[in-house]
Amino acid sequence: MNQHHESTGPVDEQQITLRGPAELADALPYLMGFHPNDSVIMVALHGGRGRFGGRLRLGIPQSPQEWAPVAEQLAECLIKGSERRGERPDAIVIFLCQDPAEGESGSQLMERLRPFAQRLRTACGALDVPVLEALCISDGRYWSYCCPDSRCCPTEGNQLAMPGTSVMAAAAAYAGIQVRGSLREMETRLAPLKTSAAAGQQHALDSAGAELMPRLLDEAGREEVARETLDLARRLMKRLREAPVAAPSACDINDDRLIGHDEAAAVILGLQDRETRDRAAEWMEGEEAGAALRLWRALSRRCVAPYEEHAAAPLTLAGWVSWSMGDEPTARVALGLALRMDPAYTFAQLLHEACNQGLDPETLRRCLRGERSARTGRRGHRTDRSARPRAGRPASPRRKKAPTGPARPESPTGRRRSGRAAPSRRASGGEG
Repeated sequence: MNQHHESTGPVDEQQITLRGPAELADALPYLMGFHPNDSVIMVALHGGRGRFGGRLRLGIPQSPQEWAPVAEQLAECLIKGSERRGERPDAIVIFLCQDPAEGESGSQLMERLRPFAQRLRTACGALDVPVLEALCISDGRYWSYCCPDSRCCPTEGNQLAMPGTSVMAAAAAYAGIQVRGSLREMETRLAPLKTSAAAGQQHALDSAGAELMPRLLDEAGREEVARETLDLARRLMKRLREAPVAAPSACDINDDRLIGHDEAAAVILGLQDRETRDRAAEWMEGEEAGAALRLWRALSRRCVAPYEEHAAAPLTLAGWVSWSMGDEPTARVALGLALRMDPAYTFAQLLHEACNQGLDPETLRRCLRGERSARTGRRGHRTDRSARPRAGRPASPRRKKAPTGPARPESPTGRRRSGRAAPSRRASGGEG
């Protein structure tokens, strides 16, 4: 189970009236930005007219023994989080979305998940917030756990509305809201390669790790590797940007073909250094952003076994760029996967929390722009001084003095930068 849930702040103030379970079920992809699967979603409602507020998503726990504690945790998280944002929910809507197992019907799945739905309703009620509706969505149908009337809620369920035919679909199209496919499809774009190319990528990562490790053990070598990593990443971004435009279905395949195994391995291992990763995070806007996002996605796919945990860095960068570009659903998926690979990855934790709290990414963008400008200014100042000889005597080279002064500043992620070398190989970790 992914312990790092996804939540969002209140939706925009657009007046849309939803009547009954059918329209609630149809509205779910537009509320989340994708079609959720294997997910429990809780949505806060506010006021007498049931205005949508915060939303929360978590993978459905596989073990029924987890249902009670997870239900209590989710209810408290949604309600307390809404209170921190200034408004306690007046009611909650629950969705359980899962595909039937092999040989299982939608009705059987609905009954199997009924105890979990009841746990969620009880947990919300214990905090004095009623559950207005609890729906199970599976195999193109929906069921209500709250309605006992078989005339409107039959045991075989009700068919979901045809996509694009509801009032919510019309309002979403007018507002420019996109549904980006299913959660599973979004995660697949970032998952490690399972093709025959995986063996070649693993060999390249093994070789690159053996070559980089001695250089990463000293300060001068680490700085040289950082420069090489960023220069190579810039060249790959330029290559992706200048490549012919491909159809959306072939975009990822074409990007994978444009990046060699050795190139991917060098950048992946170089990004394990936090300072290098922070420098790469500066490519978050303008023409750099689109190419950077494609590169981080491609590198995430190249973190094949047993290097899955190395994907935390490119996944976090992919989430950051997506959030910076205004694509919050994609950002939350990428950041959630980063935390699944490495639950203690601080940069992903901070970005995930900030995105979920509805904060403005411009605050971090300003910080990164400032660091970039300051670094450029320092480099230009050094160049000007070295190019200008003192009056009355010819210029001569100077020996570098040993660095003095305060320790390294904090990185934009809130963690102090370190010269610790990235391991050449890490064992695969389980899901958090």
